[in-house]
Amino acid sequence: MPELPDLNVFARNLDKKLAGKKIEKIEVRNKSKLKTPVSELKREIEGSKLKKVYREGKELHFEFSNGNILGMHLMLKGSLHLEADQKSTIVEMHFDGDNVLVLTDFQGAANIALNPVVKDSPDALSDEVDYKFLKAKLSKKRTNIKTFLLDQNIIRGIGNAYADEILWESRIHPESVCNKIPDDKIKALAKDIKSVLKDAEKQILKINPDIISGEERRFLNIHNSKKKEDPSGAKIHNKMLSSRITYYTDEQELYT
Repeated sequence: MPELPDLNVFARNLDKKLAGKKIEKIEVRNKSKLKTPVSELKREIEGSKLKKVYREGKELHFEFSNGNILGMHLMLKGSLHLEADQKSTIVEMHFDGDNVLVLTDFQGAANIALNPVVKDSPDALSDEVDYKFLKAKLSKKRTNIKTFLLDQNIIRGIGNAYADEILWESRIHPESVCNKIPDDKIKALAKDIKSVLKDAEKQILKINPDIISGEERRFLNIHNSKKKEDPSGAKIHNKMLSSRITYYTDEQELYT
């Protein structure tokens, strides 16, 4: 599943390609996950110019000149294409100048919605997610820290792979109990959330500057099934935690 750094790069590249262009036609091919009636979608979107594309949490948002926003969630296997007539198409967005953006998903789970409600929780890259914020939130939780980081009602944007990378960077075991994590580690976590996510975006742009779909993961330190050791030589373990495969090393301390 594309995560925050991927989506930031996708949004940047799509904005560069499509911003300022008028959407002439929107065609919904798979309505099973559509959260807005097709007639309303066409009425509110067609004929408007795309103002900008940006990431909102774990979604892409397309803001139009008339004030409407089209939210797009890629889910696990959603893909974006700049050519029509793709297999497993969910929606086609036709812009002037023969430009087209297609959302596909062979699982049929990716979806779009008109003017989606944005959660009140802060974005992972916002200034609000600091030591004070994390300290207050963690002190009230007895769940494991990996589950905490993935909870979009607490912090928006962090997914499975980057939760592992952040916890490895902070040397916190993913099964650590939230309210048992010491202050020095909470301070490290506050710093590492931003540094890991920002560095990942830079790495993705360096490796594949024009990417608008898929996942670039080769540079990750531990969340990689092909790697057996982290950069310091520690063995990488993996296990299922809260129904998600989780990677960690013995260097990460467990707090219980």
